[in-house]
Amino acid sequence: MKYSIDTKSTKKTYIQLYEQLRTDIINSIYKYGEKLPSKRTLADETLTSVITVEHAYEILCDEGYIESKERRGYFVIYRKNDFVPVAENEVYDIPSNHHHYDTSEFPFSVLAKTMRNVISKYGENILMKSPNAGCFELRKAISDYLARSKGINVSYNQIIIGSGAEYLYGLIVQFLGRDKIYALENPSYEKIHSVYKTNGANCDLLKLGKDGILTSQLAKTKASVLHITPFRSFPSGITASASKRNEYIKWATDRNAVIIEDDFNSEFTVSTKNEDTVFSLEPTRSVIYVNTFTKTIAPSMRIGYMVLPQELVNPFFNKIGFYSCTVPVFEQYVLAEFIAKGDFERHINRTRRRLRQMLKYNNHP
Repeated sequence: MKYSIDTKSTKKTYIQLYEQLRTDIINSIYKYGEKLPSKRTLADETLTSVITVEHAYEILCDEGYIESKERRGYFVIYRKNDFVPVAENEVYDIPSNHHHYDTSEFPFSVLAKTMRNVISKYGENILMKSPNAGCFELRKAISDYLARSKGINVSYNQIIIGSGAEYLYGLIVQFLGRDKIYALENPSYEKIHSVYKTNGANCDLLKLGKDGILTSQLAKTKASVLHITPFRSFPSGITASASKRNEYIKWATDRNAVIIEDDFNSEFTVSTKNEDTVFSLEPTRSVIYVNTFTKTIAPSMRIGYMVLPQELVNPFFNKIGFYSCTVPVFEQYVLAEFIAKGDFERHINRTRRRLRQMLKYNNHP
C-alpha cells in the first residue's frame, strides 16, 4: 500500500484518504469484488485513527464504489468496463413528498442584509439590462462555487443563467434541435417530459432499475440526447451508482450523444461530501450540467443555470446567444453576493447537518 496524509494540506484527513482510495479503485488497483485493507491496517499505515479510515470508507460506500459486508470488511463494487447491472428490477415504490421544502431553515435575515448591501454597492446599476448569458458577477460566483464544492472546474463563460430549469430545458431543445430523440428516466419529474414535448421534441421513456436507467433500455433506445437526474431522481428517489454514471458517459461517447445532467437536489446529500457529477467525469463535450436555487434557497428563487462543456460554448452562442437573460439584474447581484461571501455554503452545511441528525435519530433503535 502507498497511502499517506499530507499534514500541511487544507483538506481534511479523511477526504485525502478517500480521494487516494477512490483513485486506486477507478484505476483498478483494487478490482471489482476485491477486499480493501482493514480499518486498523490502514490507520496504522497512515498514522491516523480508525474513525478517520471508517469515515473515508463510509463516503466510498455512499457513492457506490464499495460496500460493507458484516464481519467481513469492505469490498469493491465499482466496475469500469463491465456495465451490466446485477439485477434489472424496475422501480415501483415511489415516495410522495420528495418536493417538500421547509423555508424555516433558510437564513432570511442574511438574505435581507445582502439585498440592502447590493442596493448600496451597485446603486442604479441594478436597473441596467443583464448580459444575455447573465451577469459576470453571478457566473463567476457560481464557477468558483462549483470548483470548491463539486470539483467542476469551468470558466464563467461556460455558464448560462436563466429563470429556472424549465426555461433552460427549452433553450437546450432549441440548441440541440427538435429533430432529435430525447431519452428520459421513467419515472421522472412530469414537467421534464411536458417541457420537451411542448417544445416539439420526441421523447423516449427509459425504465429505471435500482441504480439508474436499465442497461437494456439504454442499449435499445435510438435517442441522441439523454436527460438524467443521477442524484435522488424524482419521484423514485434513486441515485445512480458510480458504475452507472460511467455507463452513461460510455453510452454518450459511443453514440456521439449529449447528456443533460439535472442536479437539482444533490446539495442536500447526507454524505459528508458532495456527490460526484457526471459532468466532472467528462467535462469536454458530452455533458450539459443544469441546476437551480429553487430547492436550496426558496421556491420563489426562480434562478437556474447550465454549464456547457467547452466544445459546445461557441456553437451555443452562435445559434441562440441572442436570447436576453430572463433573470433581473438585482436578483443576480444578490445571489452572487450570497454565494461569494460564503453564506450559501454555510446554509447548505447547516441543512446537511440537520438532515444527518434526523437520519441518525430515525435509524436509532
